[in-house]
Amino acid sequence: MAEEKKKTPAKKAVAKKPVAKKAPVKKAPVKKTAGKTLKVTQIGSPIGRKAYQRATLIGLGLNKMHKTRELEDTPSVRGMVNKVSHLVKVEGE
Repeated sequence: MAEEKKKTPAKKAVAKKPVAKKAPVKKAPVKKTAGKTLKVTQIGSPIGRKAYQRATLIGLGLNKMHKTRELEDTPSVRGMVNKVSHLVKVEGE
C-alpha cells in the first residue's frame, strides 16, 4: 500500500516590524564613604565545612586564606559575615 503524503498549504510570508532598540542603561558610579565599610579577612579554611559556608565565603569575595576585602557595611553583608564569623576576622565596626 502506498501512503499518500498530505500537503499542507504554503504559509504566507509576513513582513516583521522593525524593533526599536533600547538605549543602554548607564550605571551610577559607586560612592565610597568613610566609615561605611568593613574590612573582612579570611582566617579559616573552608575545607571540611558545609557547602553553604563555602558559598558564603565566595559571596564575600574570599577564596584564599588571609585574603582581605573591603565591603560596604550593609545588613546583607553583616548577615553573611555572621554565618561565617568563625572563618573571618572583621575590622572597622
